Amino acid sequence: MTNVMPKLNARQRVLTYLEGHRGASAAEVARALKVTPANVRHHLGLLVSDGLVQVLGLRSGAGKGRPVQSFGLSDSGMGNHLAGLAAAALRLWLAAGAGDERTLAQELCAALPPAGQGGITRRLALVVEHLRPLGYAPRWEARAEGPRVIFEHCPYAAVLAEHPFLCRVDEALLENRLGLKVSLLASLERNERGAPVCVFGVGEEHFR
Repeated sequence: MTNVMPKLNARQRVLTYLEGHRGASAAEVARALKVTPANVRHHLGLLVSDGLVQVLGLRSGAGKGRPVQSFGLSDSGMGNHLAGLAAAALRLWLAAGAGDERTLAQELCAALPPAGQGGITRRLALVVEHLRPLGYAPRWEARAEGPRVIFEHCPYAAVLAEHPFLCRVDEALLENRLGLKVSLLASLERNERGAPVCVFGVGEEHFR
């Protein structure tokens, strides 16, 4: 038995084992991978922190020992087919002529807290706060030509190639929340750090 697994594939080996052995203890994983339980517990802790593994509960240990934690892949670790489901639902929605990007944006806004009131700075701050849990990784910045809203993650990236109109949905969503004209300036373009971002210009002169 070795003390540690190679760093490059250690967590992947743990994940692979848990794919086929849901409800395994650290000791069981260690025996299967021929490493120490302490090493496995270290990697399990990291995987739990990353949201890929979850503690399923306690179960009886070997013999009369105290209960041990049982681990399994989380929903994120197991994967899902939400992208396929979303793409199929959008195809049906478009085929039915149920609405346009503004209709869809209004539906999305219905699940959000009330839009902000007051000055533009207050409303931009609330937009960032309300959209952060939806996976946009949003922020805003002041510019001489007007504020900009930056999304550092696209929650629709998996279906955007088939449904590029979702960029217009985001425009309409921001306009709905801000009461201002919003224009898409960049869609998944690389920033100075090489990360893909979406950038929206906000025009204060277009109050509605």
